[in-house]
Parts: sequence; structure tokens; C-alpha cells
Amino acid sequence: MKLKIRIGILAVVLAFSNVLVVQAQETEDNSLLKTESGLQVKTILEGTGEYPQDGDKVIVHYTGKLLNGTVFDSSVKRGTPFDFELGAGRVIKGWDEGFKHIKKGGKATLIIPPSIGYGSKDMGSIPPNSVLIFDVELLDIKKGLRIEPFKTDGLDTVALPSGLKYIAVKKGKGKRAEKGSNVTINYSLYIDGKLVDSSIKKGEPLKFPLGKGMLIPGLDEGVSAMREGDKYRMIIPPELGFGKKASGIPADAILTMDIELLEVKEEIKPKEYKVKGKRTYSTESGLQYIIVEEGKGVTPKVGQEVSVHYTGYLEDKTVFDSSVSRDQVFKFPLGQGRVIKGWDEGVALMKVGDKIRFIIPANLAYGDKEMGNIPANSTLIFDVELIDVK
Repeated sequence: MKLKIRIGILAVVLAFSNVLVVQAQETEDNSLLKTESGLQVKTILEGTGEYPQDGDKVIVHYTGKLLNGTVFDSSVKRGTPFDFELGAGRVIKGWDEGFKHIKKGGKATLIIPPSIGYGSKDMGSIPPNSVLIFDVELLDIKKGLRIEPFKTDGLDTVALPSGLKYIAVKKGKGKRAEKGSNVTINYSLYIDGKLVDSSIKKGEPLKFPLGKGMLIPGLDEGVSAMREGDKYRMIIPPELGFGKKASGIPADAILTMDIELLEVKEEIKPKEYKVKGKRTYSTESGLQYIIVEEGKGVTPKVGQEVSVHYTGYLEDKTVFDSSVSRDQVFKFPLGQGRVIKGWDEGVALMKVGDKIRFIIPANLAYGDKEMGNIPANSTLIFDVELIDVK
């Protein structure tokens, strides 16, 4: 549904936003806060707890509506609260900003302009350039871990010909990382001095096969200079990082990563599913799938956390990513838009124990975006096993 929003509707959106502000000024409504970003927070019930801070995990209920009252998503309807790390960029900017103004136990309405919502993106039931209205309740706050950056004062910075720089903070004595080996690291990622991601906060180290192009080039190159027990700070230039391509990260950002190499293991090679002679099914969206092996477990519901193993291939059979190679299952909440549309649709068809090959057209994957080693407009092939549902 890639339709441009009509000028008349946009005018209504702007008028509605302006009316809210005017009403707040005329009535001196202290329950309505308007921030510089254009966010408006209408307090419905003052909470009795404290305000959350960046890094805290917040547990919330919400109902999202368009200006015409259409409900496009609701955790209340599903009966399952939603949680996320505040300030980590894992939700729209209006949420990261808005929940900082709500106390634990509080209820509020967030009025979020497109600039801090989904902007001009077509999000299915949410048209481009939509003002979003969320009725939210902050159920609980779980204090996040406070990550301390590595101390590098007085240590030498080594510059490599590629442009990568690193600082050896602590030297280990274990096995050296080599191309193809399966490495396990803890990392904290900073941009302009701000922590934006951390495996420590997630409570799970990152595993990946070294030198296979499954992560950014700077990480592959940097970790290949390490051995078990090493702690390095890496300064990764844009051309070895995300460049202009990463969602939620500024274009051409210089990445600072504090990395500890925990373990080096032998390479794990995923086995391609055997699909010869098996029937290919198609859905209305264009998703295709082949049932390789049937399980006997439950089928997941929207909002439940699913655990899967997968290997992703391009049409020429090039492997671009694999949880099998990392020896690490992948977990995500089903139907929440945390993965590509083809995954949300496809995994919803599975039972625990199923092994299915999905053929996902570009419009249900990354579309015309180039995503690292995935070219623009790529049809993607995934061999997926559903391990568990919670």
C-alpha cells in the first residue's frame, strides 16, 4: 500500500496538531506537555513511581490509533504487555522520548508527529506521514545495567591501512581468532559517546563465524587481530561500519566498540535443506514455502517470543547469515515488525519442530535497500527451524 498521503489529509493532520497546542495554551492545561520535537504527552493518570531512564527496561501496555480513530495495534487486545530498552533506538523516537515523561503506574496519551514516528515509510496499516496516537500505561520499570566504557587513557592507538584503529586494553592468552572460526564476543557500541547497543545489556554474548561477511567489515577485521581474553577498543570508520545503510544509526557514523573476545571454536557449517521433489506452497502476499520436516509442537501466536535456527541464502546459494554458524538461536516477538514481513508471516505458519524453506520476494524482505552483503531487490531464501515458543 505505497500511496502518497493526500494534501487534504495532511492538512487535517497539521490542523489537529495545532488545535491541541492552542487548546493547551488557552486552558493552561498542565497535564499536556509539548516538547521541541513536536511530541505531545497528555497525562491521564499520574503514576506514583519514578520516571524511567535510558537503559531501563520498561514494560508497557498500549493501543495505537490513527487520527481517524482506526486502531492499528494493541498490546491490550493481545493481552500481552510489550517491553523494550528505553533510549536504545529499538522503538520509534516518539516512544523513546515519550516514556521518559511518564511515571511508573502512569497512563498517558502520546501524540507523535511523523518526524518522530515512521516518517514517510509505508508501514502496512499505517499510511506514510501519519500522526500516531498511543494510549499507553507504564506498568513497570526494571533498572538497566550501567555499562562502563573501557579505560584507554595513556594506551597506544594502532592504525591499520584499512582505516580501522584499535587500542589493546587487556591482553589475553587464549586461542587466536582465525577466518572461519566461530567466535563469541561481548561488545558495547558507542556513537558520539552515547551507548547505542550492548550484548551485555541483552544478557547474551554475540556469536558469529569470523571473516564470512555476516557482520560489518571493521568487526571482522578487528576481531581477527585478537585472541581469547583480549579486550580491545575499536574505532571503525563508516566505510568499514554501516556507511549510510543502517536503520537507526546516523549515516556515515564513526563507531566505537569495546570488545572482549570470550571464546574461539571450530567453524560450524550449516547444512542446506533438501527440497527436491517436495511441494512448494504460495500465500497471497507472494511468500513461498516448502515443508521439509513436520514438527508436532504448538503454532505461535502474535506477540509470543519464538526461538529459531536459520540459514539465509541469496538466489545464487551464497550464505549471507546463519544462526547455525553462530551456534546461537535467534529470538524475536512474532508479529511485532521486529523482523522482515516475510518472516513474521512465514514463522506464523510453523509448528515447533517444523523445518521449512521460505522463498521471500524483495517486497516482503528489504525491498530496494542494500543491506550489507544483501543486494537491493533481492529474493531471499531461508531454511528455518522453529525451536521453541514462549
